[in-house]
Amino acid sequence: MKTRTQKLTILGMFAAIAYALVYIIRIPVVPVPPLSYEPKDAVIVIAGFLLGPAAPAAISLAVSTLEMFTASETWLWGWLMNVLSTCFFACTAAVIYRWKRTLAGAAAGLIAGALLSTGVMLLWNYLIVPIYVGYPREAVAAMLIPVFLPFNLLKNALNTGFALLLYKPVRRALSRSRLLPDYKRPETRKATAGVTVSALLVIISGTLWILAWKGII
Repeated sequence: MKTRTQKLTILGMFAAIAYALVYIIRIPVVPVPPLSYEPKDAVIVIAGFLLGPAAPAAISLAVSTLEMFTASETWLWGWLMNVLSTCFFACTAAVIYRWKRTLAGAAAGLIAGALLSTGVMLLWNYLIVPIYVGYPREAVAAMLIPVFLPFNLLKNALNTGFALLLYKPVRRALSRSRLLPDYKRPETRKATAGVTVSALLVIISGTLWILAWKGII
């Protein structure tokens, strides 16, 4: 019972943080169709690493539903796209990490999730965007490579970087608060430092790409 209560507490906490980030950090990248970046998927995938592949799906459904009624301009279509994008990214990463619970497993899961989500969302953008934006399907098809592909790659790369950077400190903090059992990672300091530097480089590069895309630099 205690373990179940702890899991529900962590699930609720991560859902609340992910929903808050929708408002706190929301960066419009493309005005039409409306594409914006928020780091909620980084939080959701960390929950998947901690609680298993079902956690990202549950959090995504809850957060996307709240977002649909409070922050979204695309209603059910936006809800569907949010859930699909998050689940393909975070659930895939959590499944691979569950099979290989190491730093390398986490990185492999995040990269696989990022690539799968990017590829799948190209199809769903082609199918759904003409419905809620009103663009001809041919126009949307012409935007897949120059607009949707780099946007989804950039979004998933940033979320991968943030997740790699934050997972270990979050896990340690939850263990110290007794919400999770004590857990020691087998990776060396050198491996951890290498992943941290790589994650920071991904985040910095992604941020610069967003700024360049918007014409700020």
